[in-house]
Amino acid sequence: MTNDASWSLLQRVILPFETQTDVVPLYADAGTAQGVRLVEDDGMYRRPKAKNEKLNLVASSAAEAHYEDFLSRESMTVRPGQHVSFGTYFNAFPASYWRRWTTVRDVRLVVRTRGRGSVVVYKSNARGAIQRVHGELVEGKSTTSVELTLKPFGDGGWYWFDLNASSDGLELVEARWEGAVDGARAARRASSVTLQITTMNKPQYCIDNLRVLAGSLERLDSVKQILIVDQGTQKIQDHADFPELEAALDGRLRIINQANLGGSGGFARGMFEAVENGHDYALLLDDDVVIEPESIARLVTFADLCRKPTLVGGHMFDLYSRTVLHTFGEVVDLYRVQPALPHDDMDLGHDFARSNLRQTPWLHRRTDVDYNGWWMCLIPTTVIREIGLSMPVFIKWDDSEYGLRARKAGYSTVSLPGAAVWHVSWVDKDDLVGWQAYFHERNRTITALLHSDHPKSGRVLRESVQNDVKHLISMQYFTQQGRIHALQDLFKGPEALHEDLATKLPEINALRAEFPDAQVKEDVDDFPAPAAGMALTGPAVAPTKKQLIPWAVKTVGRQLLKAPADDAAVRPQGFLAHRDNKWWRLAGYDSVVVSNAEGTGASWYRRRPDLLRSMLATSGRLHSRMYREWEVLADRYRAGMPQATSFEAWRATFERHTVSDSHQNRSEGHAPVEAGAPQ
Repeated sequence: MTNDASWSLLQRVILPFETQTDVVPLYADAGTAQGVRLVEDDGMYRRPKAKNEKLNLVASSAAEAHYEDFLSRESMTVRPGQHVSFGTYFNAFPASYWRRWTTVRDVRLVVRTRGRGSVVVYKSNARGAIQRVHGELVEGKSTTSVELTLKPFGDGGWYWFDLNASSDGLELVEARWEGAVDGARAARRASSVTLQITTMNKPQYCIDNLRVLAGSLERLDSVKQILIVDQGTQKIQDHADFPELEAALDGRLRIINQANLGGSGGFARGMFEAVENGHDYALLLDDDVVIEPESIARLVTFADLCRKPTLVGGHMFDLYSRTVLHTFGEVVDLYRVQPALPHDDMDLGHDFARSNLRQTPWLHRRTDVDYNGWWMCLIPTTVIREIGLSMPVFIKWDDSEYGLRARKAGYSTVSLPGAAVWHVSWVDKDDLVGWQAYFHERNRTITALLHSDHPKSGRVLRESVQNDVKHLISMQYFTQQGRIHALQDLFKGPEALHEDLATKLPEINALRAEFPDAQVKEDVDDFPAPAAGMALTGPAVAPTKKQLIPWAVKTVGRQLLKAPADDAAVRPQGFLAHRDNKWWRLAGYDSVVVSNAEGTGASWYRRRPDLLRSMLATSGRLHSRMYREWEVLADRYRAGMPQATSFEAWRATFERHTVSDSHQNRSEGHAPVEAGAPQ
């Protein structure tokens, strides 16, 4: 620590809310310093016999903190003779991220305890190897302070501490991680944030999150305005609890009602208003999330201490299985223009209740990303002023494109461990089918045109053709019609994006009436029952690469030339659960009822050779044109997108589509700033 530095709070040790019994393993757990890995084998638990044994790996039944021992958000009891580790997702200190991105080089752990026992400090490296760093006995009211360096954490690694209780027990009063911050930077740390939530007919989620925020205001000094952009018909202001929460938030809450401009329109509004407010950051949040409010303080603190302006985002846990980590970091494969994992050994769907941080080597390697999902992402307004707002694309690819755009301008994105929300995972969604398919196809292609330097953007066009064929042989004609519209609209160029922003979804939804596969019924009994013995199924697994082309030719040929079964139009041949809804299985049916991903209903797919023929021909023509004009189209989008994402273009769109604004809250001394203006 240098002489002109002072210790500044970086991260508090926190414990779960009293209603969150299902997430205890993310905050504290018991066991040895390295944790205990056991295998369930025929109803018995044993240590693994082989290094990589995969048989139902579970944590020890003892490796679990007791919920009733949590006294508050900061304090807990360690029972007599027991051991509790804070080497957990929310409480270990992600040393390698602070080492890589911030000016901090030394940290200090401060632990206040009451009772008799010991405090032991550990660290890990990028391989997940664990080393004991410090240990000391404590008795009575004690404060343990340990100074630690960040020098060894170039590629990965964490710090954490464990508590061991004597026969009389031990109480954690509070603990915190502090950083050595130079005096000038510490004096400037008074950041301001516009926290923005985009919502569409999910008032209860918004109310629940406002309640959490209202109960955590002492940790949210930097949040000067909580802005909800309400684009639905079920208004948050009509909720019975809204007046109470509005009062509790003491003037910080602002509601803007605007037409449905999608996620990109809502988030662009948040960026726009953060700049207009004169704030330092826009914090973008989805509406259908559960917030850990401490994450907000951590994002702001980290961003404040980054060496240069940096986008800082949080991870995503599964809302329905809340110890499961769904997204830890993503990059964009610019040859395919698809999200990809930064490391091959990453395990999406990792469950901390089964294998904790100390037991999971890949979590110790620092993960560098191209972008962070806008379920929770903090963006400096200096970046927004320079590179503009979100693409006006309604939904899909706006967050990833923005991260790529920021990177081109020299600004990095960090997905910060210890900051997260709970959100419905992609496992429980299927947004490649239905109305969202239009936006996936169009916006992925726009992103390719803007950012991929591979000839013809690598595999984008080939995979687009392949996906068209998959949807068509799956009898998903409404989905394919949306994809055709997406390709047609690409030729309109970036100039049309704002014009189409509020009208495209109604246009796509208007097509539903033309396609039986787009009609959803809540109860499968609303469909005719299949006749016994009628079911025709495709292969149980996808064709291999070697098999794919001959299988596809044969399948498409059969669907084009062979008429559907006589009564396929009046009676399905079977029912398919959503998990079995695979293109290679659907291709074996002439008529089948398929459940949707949400479990709320089902649709009846019926084979139409005439639609297959016409849509396949249209797809071929559009892709051929796209291939011929790719370079010209790429130049057109790269030249036109700065205007489409500019403050001027978005201001005009907001003025056309704003219904009401609860108040005009502008920070004194800050005039509106246009993109590219001096900072």
